[in-house]
Amino acid sequence: MESLKFSEAYAALQKNFMDPPEPDKAIFDGGIRGMLSVLDPFSAFFDRDQFELLQQQARGEALGFGSILYVTPRKLLVLQTAQGSPSWRAGLGPGDEIVEINGTRVNRLDFRSLVELLQRSRSQPVRLGVIRPGKLVSQDFDLKPAEVALPTVDKALLFSPGIAYIHITSFEQKTAQEVINALSPLDTPHLRGLLLDLRENHGGIVDAAVGVASIFLKPGLLVLTTRGRAMPEKAYPTFPTSYRCDLPLVVLVNGNTASAAELLTAALQEHDRAVIAGEPTYGKGVVQSVTPLSEKTGLALTTGQYFTPCGRSIQRPLPGTALETTWRQLETVATDATKSQEPARRSTAAFHTDGGRPVSAGGGIMPDVTIPPRAMDPWLTFLNQTGTFTNFASEYLTHHGKVSDSFEPSSAVVESFRDFLVRNQIRVPEEYWSQDQDVLKLRIKMELFNLVFGLARGDEIEVKGDPQIQQAVGLLPQVPSLLKSPAAPSQTSRARGIKGGAK
Repeated sequence: MESLKFSEAYAALQKNFMDPPEPDKAIFDGGIRGMLSVLDPFSAFFDRDQFELLQQQARGEALGFGSILYVTPRKLLVLQTAQGSPSWRAGLGPGDEIVEINGTRVNRLDFRSLVELLQRSRSQPVRLGVIRPGKLVSQDFDLKPAEVALPTVDKALLFSPGIAYIHITSFEQKTAQEVINALSPLDTPHLRGLLLDLRENHGGIVDAAVGVASIFLKPGLLVLTTRGRAMPEKAYPTFPTSYRCDLPLVVLVNGNTASAAELLTAALQEHDRAVIAGEPTYGKGVVQSVTPLSEKTGLALTTGQYFTPCGRSIQRPLPGTALETTWRQLETVATDATKSQEPARRSTAAFHTDGGRPVSAGGGIMPDVTIPPRAMDPWLTFLNQTGTFTNFASEYLTHHGKVSDSFEPSSAVVESFRDFLVRNQIRVPEEYWSQDQDVLKLRIKMELFNLVFGLARGDEIEVKGDPQIQQAVGLLPQVPSLLKSPAAPSQTSRARGIKGGAK
């Protein structure tokens, strides 16, 4: 009956609409996407180009030139080039300004037009006009696009003597190996702890998150379970890896830590392997299955839900969608699954770690230690969003040349920044100017190092100056005491293994 209604409506559209409708647009963009939009925010239809991009992301690759660019209206700066990429082979590097793309002047384009030009250009050979730092005349570079690896571990460094720091942006097929590659050179006999940063990590491939969990947990421990109406229940245990990290561990999360990143966080928390710090996570705990369709299109459907080792659901309720009732039904399933166990496990709010520490359920992961992010006043937020610091750094290098590795912004440099703001008609409120001095110096140094030494050095400045990271690192000596249960572990609190795995 419903399919008949759709056919009748489409027939009327074909016959009476003022212009002949495009079938693909009407069915794909209208019918299929409209149908999915009433289910939940996660189900989606992918056309040919979108499905190819999705597959590239799963492989951790993209077609392009291997450059990370700073893009602002009428200005385009190179911040980093990936080793072996077309940009790297051409000799482009941090601080290079792209002033022309295939004969089109960048300074004549608004932001939208510039982004569209970049998107078109990454799939075809281009000629770039580039001005090197300290130069006034551009030179041409001819580049051909190629498959470029996109790293998921974008920051890895020694925060301080004995303390390692790693940030994971997402989970893809290669993420576990990237974590091992990042840890290996940092793993000296003097290391005393690791901060794993999952802030702004929106998730990705669940198997990759299990692979990362296997680096930090003993083999055979449960990481997660999936359940759904049309899919068999499946358990995901840790497995032996080529590298094991037993360092004291703090995991830093925020409201944009989601999906596979939340599952890794929950597993490390529930097995008493890490202290979770930061802010409550996003709360996305549904299984999405991607199905290839005809004509190289694809469909992502929500087919089930993830449960943590102790049976928690991390999915938050979504009023007005199918997940509003599904969330409650699946929570009931989780509760029913524990009824044969001890009373302490029967309530969805009464979950515990292996050591007996209580953990909350009901959407997202609550940190063990809450650490708020740095407060950003409206003026500082404006400066960041408009790229003011990068524009100043570019101009500063033009007039002063490259800065040294030991550079620290002096009061004269800060005053130069103030003059730059005035010349560009950016208001300088005295109340913000006085209180933001430390942050202003940090951002100026960071952007100058980005353009002179590359993103890795700029990232190091940013990481070491982040007060949320500083507080999280301060928890590392307390990890053993923070992971102790307030009460003696009960029978329900034993490590959850798979088929006789490690206990």
